[in-house]
Amino acid sequence: MIKSMTAYGRGEAQSEETHYVSEIRSLNNRYRDIIIRMPKPLQPLEEELRSLVASRIRRGRVEVSMTMENGGIAPSLELELNEPLVDSYMELARQLSNRAGVALEVRLDTLLAMKDVISVKPATVDLDKTRWGLEEALKLSLNSLDGMKIREGGVIEADFFQRLQKLAQYVDEIHNRAPHLVDAYRKRLQENVQQMANGMSVDETRLAQEVAVYADRSDITEEIVRIKSHIKQFETYLGIDDAVGRRLDFLIQEMNREVNTLSAKGSDAMVSRVAVEMKAELEKLREQVQNVE
Repeated sequence: MIKSMTAYGRGEAQSEETHYVSEIRSLNNRYRDIIIRMPKPLQPLEEELRSLVASRIRRGRVEVSMTMENGGIAPSLELELNEPLVDSYMELARQLSNRAGVALEVRLDTLLAMKDVISVKPATVDLDKTRWGLEEALKLSLNSLDGMKIREGGVIEADFFQRLQKLAQYVDEIHNRAPHLVDAYRKRLQENVQQMANGMSVDETRLAQEVAVYADRSDITEEIVRIKSHIKQFETYLGIDDAVGRRLDFLIQEMNREVNTLSAKGSDAMVSRVAVEMKAELEKLREQVQNVE
């Protein structure tokens, strides 16, 4: 069973008057990259939540957004008067008043408008009480994400099997052609030699030796066996309940290498044509594998 790397999940949890929400988006990535966004007071719990995500996701870029609300509204804020700063503003105002020779008149709204006179910070959060709600919402969002990954993975898997079937058919075509490669080469060689000889006698022994050398050099049996083995291994990986994207990518690289060798050794128009079709299917497989966890 394979899973897509691209998916979305959402989870919610309720604890007394606090409502927790977790949203997850996963995107394609060669490695695992987990990004968690949450209010600053909750950040001490970030590593615990990151470990929970990492235990469920093996590959891909994962973006997690976590929020909490109390009684249906955002967490309350604490306002604090910056008394030292106010005193500094007032002292500067007095100095300016004395220097200009005018009466000191400072309105309250003027003070309130001055920068940083009042600091705003989130209310203190009880992390022990918050931990359960955040983890529960995150687990539910991970379950939702996993469900979508599996559904998308099923579509990709069906496409994989279709393309693997085409590859297997192409391999059979080349396998059936293989026994005729030497005969075709012998015929071409004899025709070329006869044209070059221009009526002169031909050394049949030397001709036979050349054909034997070609037969040994053009034997594609090993390549065919390995490609069939890779196709079978690919299908086996599709049934594993694990992250297999990198392994599938490696198999595609190996199959590409075998097809290139097969095409070079075959030295035949039909083999070359089918090899091109195989490369096209392998490229489509490679593109799809980039979506697999």
